[in-house]
Amino acid sequence: MIVSRTPLRMSFVGGGSDLPSYYRQKGGAVLSTSIDKYIYVTVNKKFDSDIRLSYSLTENESSAKQIKHPIVRNALSFLGIERGIEITSISDIPSHGSGLGSSSSYTVALLHALYSYQGKSISKEELGRLSSYIEIDLCGDNIGKQDQYAASFGGLNLIKFNEDDSVEVSPIICKPETILRMEESILVFYTGRTRSASSLLNDLSENMKRPRKRALMSDMVSIAYEMKDLLENNDVDFVGELLDKNWKLKRQMTLGISDAQIDDLYNKGILAGATGGKLLGAGNGGFIMFFAPKEKHVNITKAMKNLKSIPFSFEGGGSKIVFSD
Repeated sequence: MIVSRTPLRMSFVGGGSDLPSYYRQKGGAVLSTSIDKYIYVTVNKKFDSDIRLSYSLTENESSAKQIKHPIVRNALSFLGIERGIEITSISDIPSHGSGLGSSSSYTVALLHALYSYQGKSISKEELGRLSSYIEIDLCGDNIGKQDQYAASFGGLNLIKFNEDDSVEVSPIICKPETILRMEESILVFYTGRTRSASSLLNDLSENMKRPRKRALMSDMVSIAYEMKDLLENNDVDFVGELLDKNWKLKRQMTLGISDAQIDDLYNKGILAGATGGKLLGAGNGGFIMFFAPKEKHVNITKAMKNLKSIPFSFEGGGSKIVFSD
């Protein structure tokens, strides 16, 4: 049996610039961190030659090509696994439409476990690249590449997306106290709404053809580099302001990223003392994050009284095989 553990991620600024419709023209950059909320995938040899797959549904099929789950079907095909395997998964938090990159973390966790099942090793770079290939090229999802690399590498990073499709993951080099101050300044709440990112990302990708939208995205990429410089100078005092600036730009990228309910939540958080924040992921649901001095957290939590608060920490390990027997 193989068990892989792969973190979810929290993206701060630059999201959307990892779409090929943007980075192939301008080059993109996202600043994000992995967090201590995980997806676990177990892979085991099945006693017969069938395939059993358990996620929110259960599939029992005689061959990989009959599997309905597109990520699993394509991953098995890519690795030449046809039958005789059992795959299960669990997640620490809602695994659909959370805005924490759960779909890509699942792909990374699955691919990592399958490689180990075959007795093969895989580097973090290969894991990010091949997970992106499975989701984007084989499954045909119109998504970016930040989530796969964030989950594979782990840690607080600036992830660059180059015009030639290559990706560079650069750890933020700062003092441990700076990481701690970042963690202690962030509050995350579950809106109770889930959504599919695909339609929003389709619209966003289409909007990249328009010069004004590309200019907005270029501003968000600049903010990613600005935040990197701040953190590497061990300065977190203006992180909230950069998050707020990025969120206001992102809201202009396409309809559906926010709505009256989300705007109301965000404004309540700001009035309660947050210096900035954002809706995590593509938008319109999932988790909302605020950045604020610790003394303001009680007021912000009261303002979000109907939402569930989610405690978390940053993590630095990325995807791991935690059991192999």
